[in-house]
Amino acid sequence: MTPTGNGLFITGVDTGVGKTWLGVRLTRSLYAKGVDVQPRKPVETGCKTTDSPEGCADTLQYWHAVGQSIDPRIICPYPFRLPAAPPRAAAAENRSLTLAQLVQACRTTPNAFTIVEGAGGFYSPIADDGLNADLATALQFDILLVAADRLGAINHTLLTAEAITNRGLNLRAVVLNQIPSPNPNRTNLGNLETLQTQLPCPIFTT
Repeated sequence: MTPTGNGLFITGVDTGVGKTWLGVRLTRSLYAKGVDVQPRKPVETGCKTTDSPEGCADTLQYWHAVGQSIDPRIICPYPFRLPAAPPRAAAAENRSLTLAQLVQACRTTPNAFTIVEGAGGFYSPIADDGLNADLATALQFDILLVAADRLGAINHTLLTAEAITNRGLNLRAVVLNQIPSPNPNRTNLGNLETLQTQLPCPIFTT
């Protein structure tokens, strides 16, 4: 994917659909091409420790994707231990987490291409006062929507795509990610073919 504009917001139809897997590979590819790519995962939960990059698995992957050239505390300034939605994880440590803090954490230099990975699905809470949708709206980046290529993907993807466009955001592409599934015969699901008839944006499979 060739970067246009100044950023890309990676969101999902749900949690565990492969946002990090995709974001890290996209970041690594752009970095290898000499693009000034700045990854941001502004909040990560479920960290083993919060005082070193090794404690946050997703942040660590982004750190290596840019050759360890960016301080991991800039990639993810808000790590938390509890594996829960960010507001709940922050509350467990008697901390607050505001949308304004996350917006500021995603700001980079004007010439950089910023890749921001949200937490959970598009309508999942990411701050005490906001959803992933609110962070994406504040940033005004194009959206890359990730869905697991499994039964139910069509409904979840179309609902999320409608939510994205209703926010006035540009849905740049949809990625159907091949993750372990109880139904490995995905060719019979017809997710790709059906979504191609319903959405105007490019749709990719991994």
